[in-house]
Amino acid sequence: MRGYLASSIAVTCAAALAFPLALSTDAVAAPPAAESPTTDRATPDRPASDRTARARPETPSTSKTPAETAKSAKSAETAAGAAGAAAPALAPASAGSATDRSIPGSTQSLPLAPLTPPPSDRTLPPTSAPASTTQGLPRRDVRHFSLVGVVWDNPDTELQGRVQVRTRASGTAKWSVWQDVDTHNHEHAADPDTAERTSGRVRGSTAPLWVGDSDGVEVRVQAEADGRPEADGRAVAGDPLPRGLHIELIDPGVDPAAEPPPGQASGVDTPRGNVLSPEAAASSAVNADLAPLGATAIPALSQKQTEADLVATRGETAEAAGAKDKPGGSKDKPVVKDKPGTTGKTGTIGPGDAADTGADQRVKPYIGARPRIVTRRGWGADETLRERNFSYTKTVKAAFVHHTASGNNYRCAQAPSVIRSIYRYHVKSSGWRDIGYNFLIDKCGNIYEGRAGGVAKPVMGAHTLGFNTNSMGIAVLGSFGASNPPAAAVKAIAKLTAWKLGLFGANPKGKTYLKSGGGNLYRKGKNVRLNVISGHRDGFATECPGGRLYAKLGTARVTSARYQGR
Repeated sequence: MRGYLASSIAVTCAAALAFPLALSTDAVAAPPAAESPTTDRATPDRPASDRTARARPETPSTSKTPAETAKSAKSAETAAGAAGAAAPALAPASAGSATDRSIPGSTQSLPLAPLTPPPSDRTLPPTSAPASTTQGLPRRDVRHFSLVGVVWDNPDTELQGRVQVRTRASGTAKWSVWQDVDTHNHEHAADPDTAERTSGRVRGSTAPLWVGDSDGVEVRVQAEADGRPEADGRAVAGDPLPRGLHIELIDPGVDPAAEPPPGQASGVDTPRGNVLSPEAAASSAVNADLAPLGATAIPALSQKQTEADLVATRGETAEAAGAKDKPGGSKDKPVVKDKPGTTGKTGTIGPGDAADTGADQRVKPYIGARPRIVTRRGWGADETLRERNFSYTKTVKAAFVHHTASGNNYRCAQAPSVIRSIYRYHVKSSGWRDIGYNFLIDKCGNIYEGRAGGVAKPVMGAHTLGFNTNSMGIAVLGSFGASNPPAAAVKAIAKLTAWKLGLFGANPKGKTYLKSGGGNLYRKGKNVRLNVISGHRDGFATECPGGRLYAKLGTARVTSARYQGR
């Protein structure tokens, strides 16, 4: 039987001790980027809350799995040995080697002001709107950015209106057409009354929009008209716009070192030859039983490998499983209980699984082959942005599928940049503890680790307001209200859910009950029956994940169950 890694926290601590994690001179002493004279604020490393002079306290981790709260000396020794054994996999940093801070990125936050469209501009409906219902930013030269979004002070206030931007491609005089930004984004958030939601840092925000490399921007925001005509025929403006409107311009930073495409990768993706920061070491250590510390991707396993590893991880050898088929085997020998929180190459078993998983699942588990997953290090996460602690829920009973509503104008090679931008927007601009989704999928079907804490663990996300507990969130990069999702992305949803839900004994074609944390469809405390693979709109009145992607979820459920062997 494979040995168990005792706990994620112990592994993290041991990994940090195992490495003399000195940042390079460039990372420590690099001067701040020069302030552009055309921008009011450039915030490469400053939290959004600093704009309102609020402190940024560290939010403590919420519920932990039993294995993660274990602090026995034996556990620490076991983890230290595991981390120490993995340490040689990382090449020592040379004097000129890069560190994780070589992908810094930046955020420019510009205030919006009252704006009156010129009479010749007929792209917005005429209105008698006062200044409080029409704001914007005239054409402006700015530093490089690739993603935009609008934020405001109060996260409980919705922006009822229309947000449009146009941008200028870097190094050119070419301006884009006006593009709409999805304003209904508050349902992608931490649950009410949670530490993340009540931190004092969270702000209202639109969905992010990927615009590509740009160095000029123009913005206009108009409140929704209430439908009543004025005497001159113009529409009466509706509610005022939220206070504190800013346009956020996100530069994702340079791409991490190129890695071979999934089809050309062989074996385990090797770690990059540079020094891990303490935060990066912690983020990688929680996946250390799946791939070496510092790895850019967790390798795929075959169906047979995944099943065998899960059986071994759950505390039952193949011989013991086979004995159940012999006369008197299952009667004379007590059933070996699962060990909640234990880890193996396949992943972590949540504490709720021991009671829910039957003998058949232990002998031959219903689980799909583990897919290849690009780690946070693989897509270039700056681990100093997120909160240091990880937050966990008890188990994973359901998967909510989303689209990022960030547009489809990206190449698969740009997906890491898109994810880094969304990560920065969620943390620095919106005030979240980390990126909200547990996993992300690009149009080519590549799967990426989202919120830190371990891909096989029940990490608490901020993706489906009211239903983040005991669930996971999967976001497909793009907008799928009017566009069909790529078949590769739908297949990736099926592969990912077949594996991750299988770790927790969930049937992709089945139903489950989740308790609402509060939302616009279900009151707080109500037990709601949902599909194990649901769309965001099943838990909250929203367009997400877009009608075209939502229509494919039936196919994803059937395919996922088939991958599990059901």
